[in-house]
Amino acid sequence: MSALGFEFATATRILFGAGRLAEAPEVVRSLGGRRVLIVTGKSPARAQPLREMLDRLGLATVVFRVEGEPTLEVAREGTATAIAVGCDVVVALGGGSVIDTGKAIAALAANGGDPLDYLEVIGRGRPLTHPSVPLVAIPTTAGTGSEVTRNAVLGSNEEKVKASLRSPLMLPRVALVDPDLLAGAPGPVIASSGLDALSQLIEPFLSARANPLTDSLAREGIRRSARSLRRAVLETFDAPAREDLALASLFGGLCLANSGLGAVHGFAAPVGGMFQAPHGAVCAALLAATLEVNLRALQARAAAHPALPRFQEVAALLTGRPEARAEEAITWVQELCQALSVPGLRRYGLTEAEVPRLVEKARVASSMKANPLVLTDEELTEIALRSL
Repeated sequence: MSALGFEFATATRILFGAGRLAEAPEVVRSLGGRRVLIVTGKSPARAQPLREMLDRLGLATVVFRVEGEPTLEVAREGTATAIAVGCDVVVALGGGSVIDTGKAIAALAANGGDPLDYLEVIGRGRPLTHPSVPLVAIPTTAGTGSEVTRNAVLGSNEEKVKASLRSPLMLPRVALVDPDLLAGAPGPVIASSGLDALSQLIEPFLSARANPLTDSLAREGIRRSARSLRRAVLETFDAPAREDLALASLFGGLCLANSGLGAVHGFAAPVGGMFQAPHGAVCAALLAATLEVNLRALQARAAAHPALPRFQEVAALLTGRPEARAEEAITWVQELCQALSVPGLRRYGLTEAEVPRLVEKARVASSMKANPLVLTDEELTEIALRSL
């Protein structure tokens, strides 16, 4: 957590504000777009207004649908489509799965080869050498912050795990964040994506690689999430709440890309690969237990660790009370998850018998490297069991 030196990288441009989707066609054209691949979710109707706007500028468009969580097979299929149509700009309009797919397609179309040539953990881990095809990332959920990160998480059905393509060359050229696109999102989606965003603010703040720039973003994002997430799900998802959650997600993406994550995401990658569970819902289920085990481990084994006062600061930001104790952060998250009816990991197929295999995979996950301290297998097992 030293302030002596750090690196910060993000999308070339970030456009934020209600109604800014209308600027997307000119943005695409400014990038030299003539043949545009639009990556979107399972409902192509969501992309139709954007497609019509691009058509009016005389830009040819092809739509590629992503039905669920991105996989190696989906990335291969999308890349083949991009190459076949000769696309010169990729627009990813959707949630984190869609944007990750768009980033993978844009990178592979420019670099050639198979995803496994470049994938971490289960692939050959070769570096990308060519900049991605220009990518415009337009999120329609407020969770992953994928519009400003340098990686794409892909699932392997064979290995039953998720791993990342990762390179600064994968950063989107433009991140266009329009909070109006969040309107109409179902409550469970707001809840799981919002808790994913919250975890991506808290984990970088506690991270072994935290730095002053991401700290300032994390503090503001946690504050906005704390005041609006519960209200957005249980009361009204009005314009102020949409703006708060969109900013919390954006800031979370900026933080994780530059300060790393921790045990929540260390578990989330293998859980998602083993059970094809939605990423945001998995993070939501893991957050409270991971915070509690981390706090107890720090108190027991690293009493002078700089993450300990940060736990107290997280509690103050969540509760709105400067005097809040570190433990109150955990209570606040537990009560929020209960109020939002967040299901445990058993809902997605995890059982006690599968926990040892999950712990083995989580221990070597890339996100685990930035956890404030190395957790024992017993502590990792406790997190998994308590998240069921």
